[in-house]
Amino acid sequence: MKRRTVLGGLAAGAAVMTGAGRALAQEFTFKLHQPLSANASAQVNMLEPWAKAVEENSGGRVKIEIFPSMTLGGRPPELIQQVRDGVVDLIWTVNGYTPGLFPRTEVFELPTVYKNDLVATNLAMHDMFESDLKEDYKGVEVMFLHVHAGQALHMRDKEVRSPADTAGTKLRIPTRTGAWVIESLGAAPTAMPVPELPTALQKGVVDGALIPWEIIPPLKIQDQTEYQIELNNQERFGNTTFQLAMNQARWDSLPDDIKQAFRDASNRDWWAKVGEIWRKADDDGLKIAVDSGNTYIALSEEETESFRQAMAPVVDRWIEEVSASGIDGAGLVEKARGLIAENAGAK
Repeated sequence: MKRRTVLGGLAAGAAVMTGAGRALAQEFTFKLHQPLSANASAQVNMLEPWAKAVEENSGGRVKIEIFPSMTLGGRPPELIQQVRDGVVDLIWTVNGYTPGLFPRTEVFELPTVYKNDLVATNLAMHDMFESDLKEDYKGVEVMFLHVHAGQALHMRDKEVRSPADTAGTKLRIPTRTGAWVIESLGAAPTAMPVPELPTALQKGVVDGALIPWEIIPPLKIQDQTEYQIELNNQERFGNTTFQLAMNQARWDSLPDDIKQAFRDASNRDWWAKVGEIWRKADDDGLKIAVDSGNTYIALSEEETESFRQAMAPVVDRWIEEVSASGIDGAGLVEKARGLIAENAGAK
């Protein structure tokens, strides 16, 4: 009996020590707040794999808890302030939810700068970050930036094949550059976070929206629209930029090896991988709409050129706008186009 008691005590002690070891192993816990559902591709295919990579790189010392659908409170436009104020440790958000706050990065949202290559665009942002974009991100430490597949046109019940077809319609967009695109097409921009879009479509608050295909499944956009429209060769009507960033003070407090765990999970290869993730999600989203009976329209090159001409003043407007703030807009456009071309076809 005594021997069993001793062995039992040792086993219990070992269990306690193992539990304590696990508790000690997770020395750093982070809350990541984001606006979409837990089932959205952004969380399942990007945020969760990234968080797991950080945790593994840290040897189990880091734990990242993801809070979807704004479950920690507030509205999507408040995310950047939440992380800057330290209310949360990490956020994933749309830069355009806070218009004008990330002016340099907006260059990658412009039509004719971004066309259709997600990977090349993400890599161009990576390559320009330290030299050209970092000034936009005071108060946070950026883990990575990315774009989605680009703004495609989703219409409730109107077929669109020329800029004239959009005249007088109300279209949703989350960014100011997107609003300029809509205005260039003779339509009225309506800004709102994407989770509010299904209700707006159902009630006729908007006639359509500029969003990528990937958002179709989580928001069931196929049920509120009849047409999905894009330009020739998967070219889009501009884009949206996103960031995953950490509170600066929290980052500065971390030891070097934990910082390295984050850096290794957020390296240049990851920025490229994110482009591949969003391209696949986009293709899958369009398939769901088509399988549901919606009409997919890929405009001809001639039809596309009419949209390019209509949208061309948006680039000039952006250059003038940011140049008034002392930013070399023309230089950023030239550099962004050059790096996207340089990285074209990268995998």
